[in-house]
This record gives sequence, structure tokens and C-alpha cells, in this order.
Amino acid sequence: MYILSATVGRTVTNSPATFQVPLDRQSPPGLTDPDVTDHPEDADYILLIDPRALDRECLAKSLLDYDPTLSIVTVGSFDEWRARKLHADPSAVLLIVGGSKIGEQEVCEKIENLAEKFKFSPVIVVAETDELGQILKALECGARGYIPSNVGINVAAEAIALARAGGVFVPASSILTMRETINSAVNGARCSDTFFTPREIEVAEALQRGKPNKIIAYEMDLCESTVKVHIRNIMKKLNATNRTEVAYKIREFMK
Repeated sequence: MYILSATVGRTVTNSPATFQVPLDRQSPPGLTDPDVTDHPEDADYILLIDPRALDRECLAKSLLDYDPTLSIVTVGSFDEWRARKLHADPSAVLLIVGGSKIGEQEVCEKIENLAEKFKFSPVIVVAETDELGQILKALECGARGYIPSNVGINVAAEAIALARAGGVFVPASSILTMRETINSAVNGARCSDTFFTPREIEVAEALQRGKPNKIIAYEMDLCESTVKVHIRNIMKKLNATNRTEVAYKIREFMK
């Protein structure tokens, strides 16, 4: 685990001796080992979680270059942070999920667990995509912000500041996509019979995840025959001939 702050020099304690690291071998400004920073647990710090050491240190260094007043603790997991036994919770948590899908159970549970453990600290997801479906799922899982990797470090830093102040950040491009999706749905409802009922939406989402009828019926507390009726209605409204085509068209609609 590394703790990053705007400290230039460092003294490393290596029991039983204490020695000064030569200047030409010191870490770049902003990067210090955990034993160096004085009482980081008492600081107003940001917790950055990413199992990939190089990626998390690069992001932390970039944030510090943009705002040297930040204090950042980088770890590979929540357990690693807990083992550090810091006295205070972070003011914000950056969870780096990379190319993982938020809809994957493991990823969503990780967000939910962090949001539960850090009730007073906003959890901000950093991911490779700015797909609207991914963003909405992250917020649904408990995130208080979503930063896609196609934004600059200045936007990322301001997004973190917004979340720490109590706001919620999502990229503007996704808001525009959401508006277009809503307008498309409204126009479609006016011109045709393609609008789904709430039950049909639930079934359609289950179909997209590849769930069989029996599982859908069990999870929705329906008879399997009722599920089949919903599927037939969905296929008719989408002009689809099979379940695979339904899943594909729903996926395309959510892009």
C-alpha cells in the first residue's frame, strides 16, 4: 500500500536502523511510502482502490500533479486498507474497475459493500466506458459518482471534489445520451405500440442476461406460462423472432 501526498523528501525507517534515502533515489514528488507520511490517518485523505499497482499509482500521481494539496492512500483492496488500521475513514473512495462490467455481480457487490462500509464517504467508480447503462447501474449499486477513462485528469479531480462536497458526478456525454433515449422512447410511444409494461421491462432485462424462463418465473414470482406470455408480447413489439434477437435488440437500445 502507498500513501501519496505532496511531500518531496522522505526518511525511511528500516528497523533497527533509520537512514535517509539519497536525493537521486527518492520517489518523484507526491509519491511516498506508507511509513513516511506523518499520521496519514489524521489527514483528510482520498482512498484509491485498484488491484493493479502501476495503474493506481499513476492515477494518484496524476491527481497530485493537478492538485498538490491532496492526500491519497492507494491500496489493492478494502482488506489491505483495513490492515493499515488508519484512525479515520477517507473523505472519498475511488474504486477502479477498469474494463469490468458494473452489471457483473462481483463488481456490483464490491460497490455495495464499500458504500455500506463507508456510509459517510462517497464511493466514486472509475471505469473504461461511459455507457449510460453502466453508469446507471453503478449509481444503483451505491456509487455517488462515475468517472470514465476518456475524461482528463482535471475533470476527474473536479468530480472527486464535487462528490466530497456532497454532489454526484456523471459525464455530460451520458446525460445527453439519456436525454436522447428518453426522447426516443417518448416519440416511439406516440407513434407506435413499442412501449413495454413494467413487467415486460423486467422480463426483457432478464432475457438480456440470458436467464431461462424457469429462473425468470422464480425471481419474479410468476407462473412460467405468464413469463412466456410476456416474452411473446416483447417479441411482437420488437419485431423479433427469437430470444437471442430480443436480447440483441434490447442491448442495442441501451447503448
